[in-house]
Parts: sequence; structure tokens; C-alpha cells
Amino acid sequence: MLTGKKIIVGITGSIAAYKIPVLVRLLIKAGAEVKVVMTPAAKEFVSPLVLSTLSRNEVLVELENDNSWANHVMLGRWADVLLIAPLSCNTLAKMANGLCDNLLTAVYLSATCPVFVAPAMDEDMWLHPSTKNNILKITDFNNHIIPVENGELASGLTGPGRMAEPETIVEKLSGFFLSNNQLKGKQVLVTAGPTYEAIDPVRFIGNHSSGKMGLAIAQEFKNRGAYVTLVMGPSSIDVSGLDKVIRITSAEQMYKACDEEFIQADIAVMNAAVADYTPVFVAEEKIKKQDEVFSVELKKTKDILKHLGEIKKNGQFLVGFALETTNEKEYALKKLESKNADMIVLNSLNDKGAGFGYDTNKITIFDKAMHSYQFDMKSKKETAVDIVNTIVKLLYV
Repeated sequence: MLTGKKIIVGITGSIAAYKIPVLVRLLIKAGAEVKVVMTPAAKEFVSPLVLSTLSRNEVLVELENDNSWANHVMLGRWADVLLIAPLSCNTLAKMANGLCDNLLTAVYLSATCPVFVAPAMDEDMWLHPSTKNNILKITDFNNHIIPVENGELASGLTGPGRMAEPETIVEKLSGFFLSNNQLKGKQVLVTAGPTYEAIDPVRFIGNHSSGKMGLAIAQEFKNRGAYVTLVMGPSSIDVSGLDKVIRITSAEQMYKACDEEFIQADIAVMNAAVADYTPVFVAEEKIKKQDEVFSVELKKTKDILKHLGEIKKNGQFLVGFALETTNEKEYALKKLESKNADMIVLNSLNDKGAGFGYDTNKITIFDKAMHSYQFDMKSKKETAVDIVNTIVKLLYV
């Protein structure tokens, strides 16, 4: 799956750089065109001459050399994928915070292609809270992390932190390009974020949903070749890169958008935290603070998932979400049946690190055959991969 693919291999200052000539050779053998960009520190660990010979391209290190300029913008646009391997703790921190002091970080910040990283560092560095935080940050930037391996480290210790082997990295890249067209031709509808139900011109009833989980799901579908429409409630997160984004505020607006867009959807994932109730009356002017007690009469909002389940046609796949605090499985299965959904993703607020306001999530998925699929606590990007994998499995296996 790498034939004709253009790959930039970025090398940082880590002892694991000695494996990169083997990686470059494997990529070339698989049919890829490879260009190598190194940090100055990386030259201490692996020879540019060797890499230039194997890649059949000049190895780039400096932003300028002999009055010539390495065009990092064009490099970032040339590649089908940017692979940074090994990724040192230092370069990871730069990526997480937008620092740009060498050619490789300039190429990274200019890249319009998918970015893969293969971290390599000693166990204590890998397990440090700042490293974990930086990994989460670059994952939120839609970068792909190739997991470290356990084994003997340069310090003599044994534990996590080893860079994945070259064969594993090539396998990950091949799998990515294979899955990139997995859902080509499919249309996917995803909802995300909260809804705000107006009380008056300045006040509303809402919730703490950030929209991160729904966006991660939409991006994963996009990565697999689908045409993705995202209906997004009030949120400040960046939703660029998707095919179509519909911004809404209220539950009624989300209902109308989903009713219109569902007709052409092959897959619909209703992740948004839609308000269950909305005020009966909305004041035309700001309500003044007067009485000691103030009440707002509420009415039920339209049930979007149930409506889509009622109008669903053969061949359409409908996914709902259940965020519960008690009797989680019972309520999730009841929702699966009553809404005529094909799959329900359960979040429990009893799981620390899951739900609103976190960058991680822990889910259990139920399908119509009452099979359950449990997943560990992961980043929301990794959780999105699990959700889309399960949908693909139920649809096509």
C-alpha cells in the first residue's frame, strides 16, 4: 500500500536513530519515495551520508545552506505523510507547544498531510506527567502515535520507551493508507457539542459538552475516506478539514439539520449532548433580578435519535450515545431498542476521566444482537478509532 507514496522521515536526537537506515530501506522497498529531514542533534546518532544513499535524496538539516533555502512549506505540502521517528522528548515538547527552532519543526508546523510519530526515550522520561500531557496535546492536533514498546533501553533499564521496530512502523503506515479508502463513497452524519436553550436574549440552559468526542469521530471517518457532515453545537474547537460543517445553537436547530441531512447519510452518529428540555417561553428582553425565587417552565425537546430511528431506511446505520450515572447497561440497552438504533455507545460518569471536560474517554458499545464491546480508558482520538472500527465491523463483517 506504499507504492508511489511520498514520505518525509524526520529524525530527532535519540539513540534509536540508528534504526532509521533500516526503516528507510524498508520504505523504499515497499515502493515509497522518501525524503529525510534531520535535526542537528540527530547527526550525532546516524550518518546523513548513509540516509542520503538509501533514500536517493539529499538529506536536509538546516533551513538554509550555502545561500540556498530549504522550502519547509513546500516540503510539508509535498508529502503524503510526515513520519517523525524517533521522536525525542525534546522535539515532542516543541510540537506540543508550537516551537519552531529547526527545519524539522518548521516542516511539521507547515505540514498539510497526516503526521505519524514514533516516540523513543527512557522509561522515566516516557512516564513523566509532562510527557503524557504532551502526547495528549499532539494527539488532539490529530497526529498519529505509534506506541512505544517494552524492552531494553539505552540506560540499561528494561521497560516502556523503546521506539517501535521499523517493520512495525511500515505496517502502521501501510494500514493507514489501506484504511484511508475504507469508507470512500460513504456519507456520514455526526453531531457534536452541546445545545443552548435560550431563556432570554443573554441567558440559556446548557451543558458542559466540549464537542471533542464528536469531532474526533468525524475526523476518523474523514481519515477513512468518507464524506463527513458535522452538525456542531456551540463550541470554540477547530472543526476545519471536514467536508461540511453546520453550526447550530438550539436543540430545535439540531433536529432540523439532522432531519434534512439524514436522508442521504449511510451512517449517522448522534454524539451531541442535546438538551432534554427547553423553556416554554423565551423572554424578548433580559429578565431583571427581582424575586427571591424564579422559575422557568420547561417542555421536552424533540427526540432526534428516536426520530431518525423512525425514518431510517434499509442500509442506514444509526448510532446513539448514552451518558449514565446509574444502571448504565440497563438504560443503554433500553435506549438501543426504543430508539431503533443499530449501536449504542455507553459513557458512565462513574468512570474517572470519562465524560464532559476530559481529553480521555472510556466506553462500552452494545449492538442490536446485545453483544457488548468494552474498551479501556484512552484518548478521545483513540476512542474514536475504536468506535469507527466497531461500526465498520458490524457493517461489513
